[in-house]
Amino acid sequence: MLKRSTFLAALAGAFLFSSSLTAEVTKADRDKLVDHLKKTEAAFLKSIDGVSDAQWTWKAAPERWSVAETAEHITKSEDLLRGMVEGMLKAPAAPDLLAKTKGKEEVILQNVPDRSKKLTAPEPLVPKGSFASKAALIEAFKAARAKTLAIASGTTDLRAYGSAGLPVGEIDAYQGVLFLSAHTERHTKQIEEVKTTTGYPAK
Repeated sequence: MLKRSTFLAALAGAFLFSSSLTAEVTKADRDKLVDHLKKTEAAFLKSIDGVSDAQWTWKAAPERWSVAETAEHITKSEDLLRGMVEGMLKAPAAPDLLAKTKGKEEVILQNVPDRSKKLTAPEPLVPKGSFASKAALIEAFKAARAKTLAIASGTTDLRAYGSAGLPVGEIDAYQGVLFLSAHTERHTKQIEEVKTTTGYPAK
């Protein structure tokens, strides 16, 4: 299991590289990234749509997260993970980074949403009841996701920037955005797990 300190250091963009390397994202790849972001956004919002107040705060056990807490984690992670990508974009990647990141899209899409592998959330992403209501959380998530979509759709050279130290190793900025989207998918699955747990309120 990944240690919290390692994960947190990775999210902070601890290892940035620089050179004059440039690499443009193809339109097809950009469309795939935007589609994935929209898909995970829709799935997350659907998972909490119609959830009652009782269902929103219900916990299967004291140490387990409620739907509200999981949704808060997703929303907080949006800004933090996007910040990691924005950190990458401040310095071009090392020339050998592209070789190391090749094929990481499949690794991300397979491993990050996999709920059989448990990780401990870093302190900044532990739910603390930061949103006054479900509506406030949804508003914050939508605003944050819009910023992420702007990067995904408007940055042509995402392949030219990167970082090392994430659970999947070296990634470029394109893969950083995909990691964010896959993280949303992972915890949307967690919300659905809560909703199918014995004792979850009927309404």
